[in-house]
Amino acid sequence: MVENAPESLSFPAWPQFGDEERTGLIRALEQGQWWRIAGNEVEAFEREFGAHHGAEHALAVTNGTHALELALEVLGVGPGTEVIVPAFTFISSSQAAQRLGAVAVPVDVDPATYCIDVAAAERAVTPRTRAIMPVHMAGHVADMDALAKLSADTDVPVIQDAAHAHGARWQGRRMGELGSVAAFSFQNGKLMTAGEGGAVLFPDGELWQEAFLRHSCGRPREDRSYLHRTSGSNFRLNEFSASVLRAQLGRLESQIDTREQRWPVLARDLAEIPGVVPQGRDERVDRNPHYMAMFRVPGLDEKRRNELVDVLIGKGLPAFASFRAIYRCDAFWERAAPDETVAEIASRCPVTEALFQDSIWLHHRVLLGAEEQMHDVASIIADHVPAP
Repeated sequence: MVENAPESLSFPAWPQFGDEERTGLIRALEQGQWWRIAGNEVEAFEREFGAHHGAEHALAVTNGTHALELALEVLGVGPGTEVIVPAFTFISSSQAAQRLGAVAVPVDVDPATYCIDVAAAERAVTPRTRAIMPVHMAGHVADMDALAKLSADTDVPVIQDAAHAHGARWQGRRMGELGSVAAFSFQNGKLMTAGEGGAVLFPDGELWQEAFLRHSCGRPREDRSYLHRTSGSNFRLNEFSASVLRAQLGRLESQIDTREQRWPVLARDLAEIPGVVPQGRDERVDRNPHYMAMFRVPGLDEKRRNELVDVLIGKGLPAFASFRAIYRCDAFWERAAPDETVAEIASRCPVTEALFQDSIWLHHRVLLGAEEQMHDVASIIADHVPAP
């Protein structure tokens, strides 16, 4: 938010914290053991986060990118395999696969929800496909019914990139109740945060056991003889971060309640602005935590969209340009890239081609504001969106 913004645009700060975080940090400090193997905070957080999301098996890790990488690794992703990812997503979705030596295969997304187009994913399945990775974009859950059917038909597992979807529900089911692995991020801007951090929910204990070994340098918890059973790395979360996340989890549902009340107000106002299209919602998503308040201005190119974002920031809105198409980032082509050109991928991703140029998102703290502020936000956008 810019300095001297109008009082009506003084949105709640993010991250939010209070005595709960202070108490947790002191508790972690005074226990005298500051890493997960000897302390209590990480294990307590895993139990609480897993229970909150309907999963018996949760593993906390260093960040959301590592959560994806670890989850893919235990599903057998590696050199010679492929992972299907949405073309419109943050680059970690593809990089997690590519760093394991797998080829990331971008597919298009749905024009209303911005989540993976399941039909496009089905067309991309080959004998080398080892995982399909839907991203629950901005908190909107991808079509998990269609994805479950595709997984069953092809015997390719689904891994949910749930970095935006803390507390989300699909037809009454939580992310840990959908029968697939789900990976979360606790980076500073996320719906609950310790600055960094991540977690993976597993549908069974066997996968959790392998993931635990690999996130702790291949070493069993009880090992005293350095008997590293698998390859791995150090993805262990520390006790201080876990103590903060335990407190953050306690705020999650009330914050989602507020966002679920505010988004329909803002979305209705945005939909009344000529040339503006808010992100849609599948009615089967019965709880959307709204990591972003997203909308499109179809017809804008990237330059004009970026100029509009700058104007909105200048008017006090925490506005951002949306993700670039992953295949239009240099990082995508550095390792394990598909045997295609940018133009070839773009030709089969027309929705992504439009979205990365004409979409904008507002930080979710906007949706923690008062109801009247939603009208103020829409008015500012209406005043500065180019005429269609």
